[in-house]
Amino acid sequence: MRAPIRRFHSASTDARTAVREFHDGVFQPDMALVLFFCSSAYELDDIADEMTRQFPGVQVIGCTTAGEIGPEGYLNYSLSGVSLPGDSFAAVGHLVANLQRFELSSARALVQSQLLELDTKTDACPELANRFALSLIDGLSIREELVCRAFQTALDDVCLVGGSAGDDLNFVRTHVYHGGRFHTDAAVVILVATSRPFRAVKIQNFVPNDERLVVTAAEPERRRVLEINGLPAAEEYARVIDVPQKSLGPAKFADAPIVVLLAGTHYVRAVQTAHRDGSLTFYCAIDEGMVFRIASMTDVVANLSAALAEIRKAIGLPELLIGFDCILRKLNISSKTLTREVESILSENNVIGFSCYGEQYNGIHVNHTLTGIAIGDLPGDQQDG
Repeated sequence: MRAPIRRFHSASTDARTAVREFHDGVFQPDMALVLFFCSSAYELDDIADEMTRQFPGVQVIGCTTAGEIGPEGYLNYSLSGVSLPGDSFAAVGHLVANLQRFELSSARALVQSQLLELDTKTDACPELANRFALSLIDGLSIREELVCRAFQTALDDVCLVGGSAGDDLNFVRTHVYHGGRFHTDAAVVILVATSRPFRAVKIQNFVPNDERLVVTAAEPERRRVLEINGLPAAEEYARVIDVPQKSLGPAKFADAPIVVLLAGTHYVRAVQTAHRDGSLTFYCAIDEGMVFRIASMTDVVANLSAALAEIRKAIGLPELLIGFDCILRKLNISSKTLTREVESILSENNVIGFSCYGEQYNGIHVNHTLTGIAIGDLPGDQQDG
């Protein structure tokens, strides 16, 4: 009988207690990978130290968040995560440090090294034939586009999905965890091989409107838009969404996302911050001449239910869905008092993940999206536990 995927969510606000509870919830004798997502409000040194104590010799990878998702639903100041059993998974996670100095050539070298290591782990297990990749990246590095595109190119037909680490909407410092330590200006790329069926997930719920907004002045290296349609960016954005400029903040950004058309598909370029000087900072790359449209949100509950129903048709009920869910989706869901309905859907589909500052799908960095990997079970397979 095959070992289970184990999920757990600790709501303890004491760092060491949270890790100990998490360990008790996910521990099993042979773990290929432990993933966790935690609030930045914890004493992170205590989290790191206790993870090392509780999981000696185990590959543990994680990040800080803008909120955690697990069996307890959407929580803040908590720790959620999962252990993947070694009889149906193999994983290789490598740290990518010094993102400000990242070069495209380093992605190919690292991926080749990871593939060789993964091949070594799976040589005696030919059934571990299905492969995907996960990324966790510093959500304030402004390097997601470059890094994720480079790794997806190097990975070729292996799908890369992931999320940008958060810090509970403080926008000061975000962290990824690897090798017993938390790191900034860094990413972790994980290659996973499994015998289980899986599907990559990308779920959005918006419809673009007709009015065009053109970026007429910007500082792309800072993801900052100075002018839209020749006017101060915040002033023009507020006019188009019909709210006072002084009311601009995360809730308004969540309700009125900005989208761009790339290769025939609309992607969100969400606003992070409205500044006193009238400029706007974005979670994703922007540039002068870029054409925006404001999007209207569609029914998030119906959309989410339909998308996950398609996943279940393909692989059955997910035993696990590792989810990277934009913080703006969570804020929008909350503003519409739909949190409990959405939590119920996420729970039914065994989602473990976090609210993030950006999402990655096939090497593209997006916002206002739920990306992830849904992992099923083999038909008729039985498990221990």
